[in-house]
Amino acid sequence: MSPLSYKFIYFDLDDTLLDHKSAEAAGLKDVHEHFELFEEISAEELIDVYHQVNSRQWSLYSQAKVSREELQRNRFELTLKELGLNSARYEEVGNQYMRYYRNHWQWIDGAKEAYYEILEKYPVGILTNGFAETQRKKFEDFDLYDSAETTVISEEVGVLKPHPNVFKHATELASVDPDDILYVGDSFSSDVEGGTKFGWDVAWFTENGEPKKHEKAHFVFDDFIDLKHYLKI
Repeated sequence: MSPLSYKFIYFDLDDTLLDHKSAEAAGLKDVHEHFELFEEISAEELIDVYHQVNSRQWSLYSQAKVSREELQRNRFELTLKELGLNSARYEEVGNQYMRYYRNHWQWIDGAKEAYYEILEKYPVGILTNGFAETQRKKFEDFDLYDSAETTVISEEVGVLKPHPNVFKHATELASVDPDDILYVGDSFSSDVEGGTKFGWDVAWFTENGEPKKHEKAHFVFDDFIDLKHYLKI
């Protein structure tokens, strides 16, 4: 579809508009400094192991193989176990991490300007995975409730992206046809594959150089200036 023909634009939140990866790493570094528990472990080790464990747990959660509560427990309990530390302290560590993580939320470079310029020309919504209470706090802190016409958190729908029911629900809220929507997101599986399978066009925000994956998206960019150019803004 021609960029000028879109009737609604959805944005992913984490690592598309907001820099989740940097906030996660900074929060874990703060946790590393906070607890003597980690004195024999480097911050880099903690970040690497947590990222691997957390990614596995979110994958299981998206397949309904673990519950939300199990995910919240497992990501820190298993991280501590893999590091050879006292896993009984998972709750204390996890709670402190969430407090630090929130301190480091910020826009991706160029995303704020692009978002508000696009907002002047198109109706805009947010469609995100993640824990509902955390994502709602981000919506509040970054004034996304006020600026976006719709906000969709997949957990509140009952399934996670890339499940088609998430995209169906978001399409119904936008009150347009699927092929009238452009989705801007960073995840190949959740955003590109999930969106295109439901009939949305997808602008993939990535530095991934795999041509076969690029073919799945309708537009690929690594700088929000390019997205603005694509949308003739």
